[in-house]
Amino acid sequence: MAMKLLIILSLLFTLGSADIIIDVTDFGTKADGKSDDSHAFVKAWNSACNSEDSTTFQVPAGKYLLYPTTFGGPCKSSKITINLKGELIASPDINKVKDGAWIRFEKVEGLEINGGVLDGKGALYWVCKEDDGDCPIGAKSLLFNKCKNVTINNLTSMNSKKFHIVFNDSKGIKVHGIKIRAPGDSPNTDGIHVEGSSDVLITDPSIQTGDDCISIGPGTHNLHVERVTCGPGHGISIGSLGHHLDEAGVQDVTVKNVVFDGTTNGLRIKTFARKSNGFVKNIVYDGVVMNNVENPIIIDQKYCPHEHCPHQKSSIKISDVTYKNVMGTSATEVAINFACSACKNIELQDVYLTYKQGEAQASCTHANGKTTGYVIPPSCL
Repeated sequence: MAMKLLIILSLLFTLGSADIIIDVTDFGTKADGKSDDSHAFVKAWNSACNSEDSTTFQVPAGKYLLYPTTFGGPCKSSKITINLKGELIASPDINKVKDGAWIRFEKVEGLEINGGVLDGKGALYWVCKEDDGDCPIGAKSLLFNKCKNVTINNLTSMNSKKFHIVFNDSKGIKVHGIKIRAPGDSPNTDGIHVEGSSDVLITDPSIQTGDDCISIGPGTHNLHVERVTCGPGHGISIGSLGHHLDEAGVQDVTVKNVVFDGTTNGLRIKTFARKSNGFVKNIVYDGVVMNNVENPIIIDQKYCPHEHCPHQKSSIKISDVTYKNVMGTSATEVAINFACSACKNIELQDVYLTYKQGEAQASCTHANGKTTGYVIPPSCL
């Protein structure tokens, strides 16, 4: 009887236990948007990271000025939940940059971030870039490097100096309901960049920015993107690829239920015209609406934005790419442009793209594949 009572009490204690609560304001934050709160955040993080229990990291309402800050792992805690009710603010000083990132999570596993606002204060940096000045490296607002099992819910990132959110060499990522905001002419402000990462799920993002809404770099596989609104921006891009001879490929990517509004591109794959062992394969685009998009469907294997490219042929192999249920309007006559070095097994299924000033056109170079269902403009595959 005594043993049964002991077991019941033990179970009740376990069920009633809660996460360790760590409030960043207990570590000396000012939360006035002017005083440097970086050190207080690092101290609070170290306390959470070194806990043996699951931990909730509380950031109450307020404005917190952070200089470039790294939240490092591995952690003893198997799960850290950051409830971000306040606004994190970067310094507008373009020289206050460290390792190309403003907020960095390094080798962290079991992290969840809920809510909050990141303000990268990028305007002065954009002016420097536009003036072709001698600019410093610039900062990605939020970088995850070598992280596992990361969830981000309902975060807002605005005015990043460079890329807004980056996942590099990471695995098991879930991103839901984020908002990204930057002017349409802000340079290199990609919304979400995924590189060298796997098992990534991105759902319901709303992205307005000056570069790619979502960019997909070498070594990415098992990426699923769904219910995206993009514009202004440069669309959803695989690439640019072919920076190096030995480069990991991109494969098993699904993009579903996307709306592009006034973007410079819709669905784009871009590679430099040089030798590379990289590849792109098993890509599915399904359920896409184009509203006045300049290049709704484009594969560009002669990508050369700065005119310093070698006069070579791209050896990136592109195969098994499917476009289905794609409809809407093109802002240019060529609505489908496959400028390939050697694209194989391209499929167009139920594609309907029109051009307001005449008939839309399709252009193919070294591309082969098939069409099913209705395809407008008429296929050149």
